[in-house]
Amino acid sequence: MPTPHNEAQQGDIAKTVLMPGDPLRAKFIAETYFDNPRLVNSVRGMLCYTGSYKGKPVSAMGSGMGLPSIGIYSYELFTHYDVDNIIRVGSCGGHAEHLKLFDVLLIEDAYADSSYAKMQSGFDEHVTAASNLLNSRLKESAEKLDIPLILGRTYSSDVFYYEATKPEERPRWQITLEDHDCLVVEMESFALFHNANITKKHGATLLTVSDLLFDFQETTPEQRERGFTHMMEIALGIL
Repeated sequence: MPTPHNEAQQGDIAKTVLMPGDPLRAKFIAETYFDNPRLVNSVRGMLCYTGSYKGKPVSAMGSGMGLPSIGIYSYELFTHYDVDNIIRVGSCGGHAEHLKLFDVLLIEDAYADSSYAKMQSGFDEHVTAASNLLNSRLKESAEKLDIPLILGRTYSSDVFYYEATKPEERPRWQITLEDHDCLVVEMESFALFHNANITKKHGATLLTVSDLLFDFQETTPEQRERGFTHMMEIALGIL
């Protein structure tokens, strides 16, 4: 049955969904990689396409930005559409100095100082973990494709724009990243992992470094929409 946010019918969405933040990136994935892609949702512009890859059914759907947005869409996919696997494929800001633009990370767990999980189900911890099973399959896929992966923790922040602290103090985002051993920052993985865990489904995150926080390098919007192909190929490889 459709939801207030998704007009797809039962059976329209595959068991495995690639979930970028940008719905136009979902469109790009479908048009680039899928055979016979068809649009199954356009409510609020959150595009979802279903097709096949090497004969296997697969979908791609945008999540929007932030924990609440991916929280809605991933929960509905898991509970209303019986999706088994959601793989977030997104961009991130790199904090660790060994990272380079376009590096691909497989996220093991996500730290957040958000109230999302507590309000959603009473989960009062600040770290949620990716699916070990799905991560193992993604590692195998990356090895077959000879694409290097960096493993680690992300900070899923509620805030993109931070007000400056006093000049002598470290910025708040930097304190969080360093104090909680986070390699990168983005805004969605914590909620995806939480929803997967409470619904007994599988959530994973592949991220491409789009900017470097320590020396202010960044990619363009066009590069972010169309240039992050390695993580798409790794995700599709599990099929």
